[in-house]
Amino acid sequence: MKSMQVALMFVLVLTIVGIRNSSSDSPLVLDYYKETCPELEDIVQRIVEIAVLKDPRMAASLLRLHFHDCFVMGCDASVLLDDFGNVLSEKQAGPNLNSLRGFEVIDEIKYIVEEACPATVSCADILTIAARDSVVLRGGPTWDVHLGRKDSLTASFSGAKQFIPAPNSTLDILIANFQQQGLDTGDLVALSGSHTLGKARCLSFRQRIYTNDYGYYERDDEYLSALRSLCPRSGRNNALAPLDLITPARFDNHYFTNIIEGRGLLISDNVLVDQDLQWEIREHVFAYASSQEHFFDSFVNSMIKMGNINVLTGDEGEIRKNCRSPNSYTN
Repeated sequence: MKSMQVALMFVLVLTIVGIRNSSSDSPLVLDYYKETCPELEDIVQRIVEIAVLKDPRMAASLLRLHFHDCFVMGCDASVLLDDFGNVLSEKQAGPNLNSLRGFEVIDEIKYIVEEACPATVSCADILTIAARDSVVLRGGPTWDVHLGRKDSLTASFSGAKQFIPAPNSTLDILIANFQQQGLDTGDLVALSGSHTLGKARCLSFRQRIYTNDYGYYERDDEYLSALRSLCPRSGRNNALAPLDLITPARFDNHYFTNIIEGRGLLISDNVLVDQDLQWEIREHVFAYASSQEHFFDSFVNSMIKMGNINVLTGDEGEIRKNCRSPNSYTN
């Protein structure tokens, strides 16, 4: 009986952490590059740190880049590909166009890594480590990143249009988007907490501040007035507002306090506390607002889970020489 309990516990751990790819027998593992590229994590950390020092927004951008990658075909660096052959880049899709940032940082990391360890480290693994380091550099939690991903040979423009949640998404749409990736409502709320960092364009939140049907938990009229001054009914589409009004450059749990008090920037933030919708989701929000440690623990678990979505391992995919194009198109 005891051996059966141990076996069941082992299966449960694998399920929660998502170490194995459902389509491959090859696991993601810690220290995957210990022998082949021992400098990898030091290189990524150093370059991300420099990038964030130059531009504090870059931490949020690299985290978002990883999210947008994993939600389209899985965590396979497809989002990094430029147009090639008959394939249209995911960068051109609505959720990404003139919005995603950080490609040059990943390029720089890849260049240095290729010098140190040629044809060894995937762009997908680099992107995953960079997202973790971005969180840590802004005061957030750290975690061990399991590695061994391969890079995709193609991209999905249509997938980027379909599967990346829009800033004006309803709660039902958000839940469906996350369920399609094997993520539950707990993951939805925890990963939404990444909006403790970064900024959004006026184009993303105009609908939220001029809607006549404000069905959310709370309403902060002073905050709405400030947003309307920044973002008039027309024009100034690229004006930026912080996603977290209180600590916009710090990874903490203030995002959840903000949405409870009516200071969520996006519709997709505010729907998490809509009184007419799921209490389970609001319960997560209140719990994270009350305990930063609880939020950090949940965020780490959800990031690990997200980082294992449909990964390519073993003989699948390739190790790109250039993150912007498959090897067959690289000179």
